Amino acid sequence: MSEAMDGSQAVEDKFSTYPARVQPKLLSLRKLILSLEPDVGAIAETLKWGEPAYQTRKGSTVRFDWKEKSPETFAIYFICTTRLVETFQEIYGDTFEYQGNRALVFSVKGRLPVKPLKHCLSLAFRYHELKHLPLLGA
Repeated sequence: MSEAMDGSQAVEDKFSTYPARVQPKLLSLRKLILSLEPDVGAIAETLKWGEPAYQTRKGSTVRFDWKEKSPETFAIYFICTTRLVETFQEIYGDTFEYQGNRALVFSVKGRLPVKPLKHCLSLAFRYHELKHLPLLGA
């Protein structure tokens, strides 16, 4: 069992703080992220800046969170000095809502675009071996 699947009490506690209407969506996102392990290697799960965060040995950290100040949305955050969000926008255009070069924003009520999102997360989790390639090798 990987470190990610063990889950820390701090991460479990964080999920319990989300409103009941938001929890299923964020737990679904967590499950989607952890499902990538066979393709990207072990995924470590922790809290960074009080948000669930995920990282692989060869990748860039991915965080996500729901915030009370924007109750109808949640976001997946990427390190803004990478080319990740810029690349996602070039590949997927209006499939996602973008927040500058740092995040993908989703509606709490909407459906996740699972296939493109898995591809984007996979690129993030392999970023250090792909960053020299045009469009991250996508």
